[in-house]
Amino acid sequence: MPTERDYREYSIEYPRYFNFAFDVMDRHAGEIGDHVALHFIDENQNEEKITFREIRVLSNRIANFLQSIGVQQGMRVLIMLPRVPAWWLIMIALSKLGAVAVPATTSLQANEIEYRIRNAAIDTIFVSPADADKLDAIHGTDLDVKNRILVGGERENWINFWDAVRGASDDFASGAARTPIETPMLLYFTSGTSGYPKMVLHTQSYALAHRSTTELWHDLKPDDTVWIITDTGWAKNAWGALYGAWYLGATIFVHQYAHFRAERTLRLIAECGITVFCAPPSAYRLLIHEDLGKYDFGKLRRCTSAGEALAPEIIALWKEKSGLEIYEGYGQSESVLLVGNFAGLPLRPGSMGKPSPLFNISILDNDCSELPPHAEGIIAVRTEPKHPEGLFTGYMNDANLNASVFRDGWYLTGDRAYKDEDGYYWFIGRADDVIKSLGIRIGPFEIESALAEHEAVSEAAVIGVANRMKGQHIKAFIVLKPGYTPSVSLARQIQSFARAVLSSYKCPKEIEFIGELPKTVNGKLRRLALREREAHKADQNPAT
Repeated sequence: MPTERDYREYSIEYPRYFNFAFDVMDRHAGEIGDHVALHFIDENQNEEKITFREIRVLSNRIANFLQSIGVQQGMRVLIMLPRVPAWWLIMIALSKLGAVAVPATTSLQANEIEYRIRNAAIDTIFVSPADADKLDAIHGTDLDVKNRILVGGERENWINFWDAVRGASDDFASGAARTPIETPMLLYFTSGTSGYPKMVLHTQSYALAHRSTTELWHDLKPDDTVWIITDTGWAKNAWGALYGAWYLGATIFVHQYAHFRAERTLRLIAECGITVFCAPPSAYRLLIHEDLGKYDFGKLRRCTSAGEALAPEIIALWKEKSGLEIYEGYGQSESVLLVGNFAGLPLRPGSMGKPSPLFNISILDNDCSELPPHAEGIIAVRTEPKHPEGLFTGYMNDANLNASVFRDGWYLTGDRAYKDEDGYYWFIGRADDVIKSLGIRIGPFEIESALAEHEAVSEAAVIGVANRMKGQHIKAFIVLKPGYTPSVSLARQIQSFARAVLSSYKCPKEIEFIGELPKTVNGKLRRLALREREAHKADQNPAT
């Protein structure tokens, strides 16, 4: 079992040269070739298991095919695929080529794809048949994509991926086999609270740094089977369902589905021998309403969550019903895991945990001065005297934004928190999500957690709404549980409940019942969408 000393002394040695595909995956193919690397089940219960040896052969074929159509080292390739094995195989093949992978969620529309093609200079793209129309919508423009590759099915003027791969050689030799560790490898587009998506470029060292995510936070071992519920277009997939897990030689479980279903998820955890499970808070909120006693979780030993803070009652109910703790963690598309409830440390439920031993992390005020315990500020990562591996070096082509987030030897994450006297961090919210009422800064999460404890409330989100007297007042958007009907009287009951558990200045002045809350495909709450909605209403009714 890991100890606190293991946490304190944890480190990673970064070599001068490193390529994840050759130095990790091909090594596994030689040493543990028959071990299952990827266990896949689709929505129709079709099952496929792919070994490390098979991944070497298939990734070689894909790399040879891509090389034959002109994909070279340094080129950027967009991959917009659902959770299918081809995504993982293509990622490894691009690493062998030395090309830069650009993962994208399948929820993107034509204009969003066009934005990525233009800004990242992409000329090769992988999509499934379900999304091919989006590419055809921009075909023939000045942003015409040279190589349009269809993964599954046939389509005129598209390359059939599997036909092309079947005809390629199993052997692949590349100059990328000896890759300087600072070589670009991965590019994410990440949305901020305003403006267009930002480009986050990671090097080969990012893949190696994710050892800490899986070894310290997921507490993963080579004989584990890990299931990370996330979309292939988001960084969380790289966090737990690619680099760290495969570095250790563990099995990654993948389930492709159109819509999340709690009952099916619990059944697969039991039937497929999942030992490590990670899901966003939105998934746990649905899972705890099921009869967990129906399932045999004998192999499940570690549960984690990231993306948003978890309400304390969700953590308590999961523990009560499953017997397992939930270990929260914090990081960004710009980094590996930065703060976590790590193996070997005492768990503090509701806390983000302690800083990763790979980083110097603190809470800063607006002048970049470090704050004492219990003082709220910005989570920041020290970048001097040496920029840490696993943290991006800046947003591509955005000098102004870089100047605002890299200040005085720190990277400012834009997320607010405080630390307690024992060094545990407690999340408050995005800087832009924080509400300022009567001069007091209020984090939304505490209010949302309190509202969610009401028997009628399934989910809650709160934002600040412009108020001439207070600056802002608090408005809550509430999704009701089945069996409850929106009404003025119920809204007043919920407000009374809030006043009993929150300070008066934190209680919502306004409540609106809503069918569902706006979220990313990764399950993360989009308070920005709610703020924009309120701003639009104010524009339509300027007198109110």
